[in-house]
Amino acid sequence: METPLPKAPQKRQVTAIIILLLLWEAGGASIKYSVLEERDSGSFVADLAKDLGLGIGELASRGARILSKGNKQHLRLEQKSGSLLLKEKLDREELCGDTDPCILHFQVLLKNPVQFIQGELQLLDVNDHAPEFLENEILLKIPESSHPGTAFPLKIAEDLDVGSNTVQNYTISTNSHFHLFTRNHSDGRKYPEMVLDKALDREDQPELRLTLTALDGGSPPRTGTSQVLILVLDINDNAPEFAQPLYEVQVSENSPIGSLVITVSARDLDAGTHGELSYSFFQSSNQVVQAFEINTVTGEIRLRKMLDFEEIQSYRMEIEASDGGGLTGKCTVAIEVMDVNDNAPELTMSLLISDVPENTPDTVVAIFGISDPDSGDNGKMMCSIQADLPFLLKLTVENFYTLVTEGALDRESRAEYNITITVADMGSPRLKTQHNITVLVSDVNDNAPAFTQTSYTLWVRENNSPALHIGSVSATDRDAGANAQLTYSLLPPQDPHLPLASLVSINADNGHLFALRSLDYEALQAFEFGVGATDRGSPALSSQARVRVLVLDANDNSPFVLYPLQNGSAPCTELVPRAAEAGYLVTKVVAVDGDSGQNAWLSYQLLKATEPGLFGVWPHNGEVRTARLLSERDAPKHRLLVQVRDNGEPPRSASVTLHVLLVDGFSQPYLPLPEAAAEQARADPLTVYLVVALASVSSLFLLSVLLFVAVRLCRRSRAASLGGCSVPEGPFPGHLVDVSGTGTLSQSYQYEVCLRAGSGTSEFKFLKPIVPIFAGEGAGGDTEENSNFRNHFEFN
Repeated sequence: METPLPKAPQKRQVTAIIILLLLWEAGGASIKYSVLEERDSGSFVADLAKDLGLGIGELASRGARILSKGNKQHLRLEQKSGSLLLKEKLDREELCGDTDPCILHFQVLLKNPVQFIQGELQLLDVNDHAPEFLENEILLKIPESSHPGTAFPLKIAEDLDVGSNTVQNYTISTNSHFHLFTRNHSDGRKYPEMVLDKALDREDQPELRLTLTALDGGSPPRTGTSQVLILVLDINDNAPEFAQPLYEVQVSENSPIGSLVITVSARDLDAGTHGELSYSFFQSSNQVVQAFEINTVTGEIRLRKMLDFEEIQSYRMEIEASDGGGLTGKCTVAIEVMDVNDNAPELTMSLLISDVPENTPDTVVAIFGISDPDSGDNGKMMCSIQADLPFLLKLTVENFYTLVTEGALDRESRAEYNITITVADMGSPRLKTQHNITVLVSDVNDNAPAFTQTSYTLWVRENNSPALHIGSVSATDRDAGANAQLTYSLLPPQDPHLPLASLVSINADNGHLFALRSLDYEALQAFEFGVGATDRGSPALSSQARVRVLVLDANDNSPFVLYPLQNGSAPCTELVPRAAEAGYLVTKVVAVDGDSGQNAWLSYQLLKATEPGLFGVWPHNGEVRTARLLSERDAPKHRLLVQVRDNGEPPRSASVTLHVLLVDGFSQPYLPLPEAAAEQARADPLTVYLVVALASVSSLFLLSVLLFVAVRLCRRSRAASLGGCSVPEGPFPGHLVDVSGTGTLSQSYQYEVCLRAGSGTSEFKFLKPIVPIFAGEGAGGDTEENSNFRNHFEFN
């Protein structure tokens, strides 16, 4: 695709025909050196460091390099000594042909800071080639009628050397008929001309053979020879004459082989064989003979090979027309080779930095040179890159460009750039060359780690095993390499009393959190701490996040029965009148659970009863009530086993045993159970024996004492029957009150707590609800009934 010329300074294209844009110091004066050709590789050329005014170490520190046109490097720089040396043996004739002087251009590139210095190396010629005639024998036909003084130009010798080392003189072997002059062509070449001194006589000597010698100007001179055969011809009156002495023609370099270049034409007034003409090249160079051929009959000049404008831009040749009588005529043909845009531009990369650090603007990425051997517009070039890249092309010195970053690159936005450098000429059609380079943006630690969440909430069930993985924190870093490798750590807790080091630990590589010991919900419900993520860049960057750990309750506490108490003593007996109706409140089981949530939700269940169906337990509040009306046929004594169960997984439970005694009335408050009496009888036989023994020893004394004690006991028994049970003045403490009906005491109940059975005094504990007494509703009757109830059940 054709690349348009830039229209504004902000465009990313620059052309080779604009004024040099010297943004770096380019070294105003060029350095020039000369060296003889054919010197060995490694030969000393110059002390470059000294000539540039730099120290020896400064060349190495500034990254000095030698650049040459194209990919062929003729010189090399020895960094340590600062010497400029030949990289290979140089042949002047191969590099420059017959161009004199032979100049090889090079540049000295100093990378840090960027500086270009132009250099020229003149390759001096040595006389390493001898003159050489294209033909070993030169045929010359001279009529015997030729007058003395007639000149006969001869074919020249070729010498690849230049200057004084090329052909400087010609000589001819000694003879009596001719002498030789050395003449100069208009292009500077020297050619031999033989002059007739004495008239020829065909009958006396029909032919002569002479030796022509060419000498160059070397020391010592080199020579080349050719034989000159002279045939003496009979009289021929008219010599051939060309229609014009100079023919000029233009030929395109891409013309195919065999193409007609031009046709030369001569005429001869003689008749017969003396008027028959033959065309040939005369005193033509080897380049002419190789590139062209001439038809000896028609005078057509055609191509023998494809012409190359970049090698030879023009040819000049002498054409000779000879008749049958030996007379000749000459003309000159000048051929100009027309350039065709047949060479695409070339790009030579001198410096490429494929890894560029981010955040560094105006960084040199590449230095390269461009060239096009075509001429005119065909050799004018423009260089460009894609328009959407953060890079600029800057023309530094002649046909040398520097590719730099336009601004600071950001690796996190784009880590790699594929840059296509396009070099196009201005010919028609346009030819272009593309060179692709890949630039990697190296990372700089300019991004701090970022946690995926600013805060984390973790849940851990209590009673966990030590070293349990309880969760993870995660952070990312947009950088790369070591700059993105993170190390996790625990931050000092804000609460100085929190033993964080003994609670949790963190894996520094992956952020996994572990509980170091078993957690107890009842001791610690939640705790909070900070975590940090730090990269391994220089300097190191870090970020923080908060972690909150919530300890989940495990069902590790069984329900605890507050009432009735179960401490190994005899159970409490509940008295229920036989006249009680269904739903009569016998008692209430009160329990608590140290767990929380659903693990503390309690339910009550009657597991076992003496007479199933007589009593029931409300599952939500633990109230024990009669399930139906009592009758005389029901057994007086009942044993109830009540289970208290929580709602945990797995559920935990506790049980309590209740004794219920059915009574006809409440006249006797103390009614011993048969089981309690039997137990008491079994527990006191030793005491009885001791009392009897003591009575035997001191009967009189003990008799008086026993009488005194009996009197006192009777008084105490009377007082106990009146006030043995006490009514609390208020409800149970608040921590035993459950207004939600989950099984603890309700504020709507008050209880009388009596002495425990089996306490050594044959007393038992009595519990009954206290019914509120309202004024004017038989308060006196209730009091009397209560008093009768107590008196009715009293016994020793």
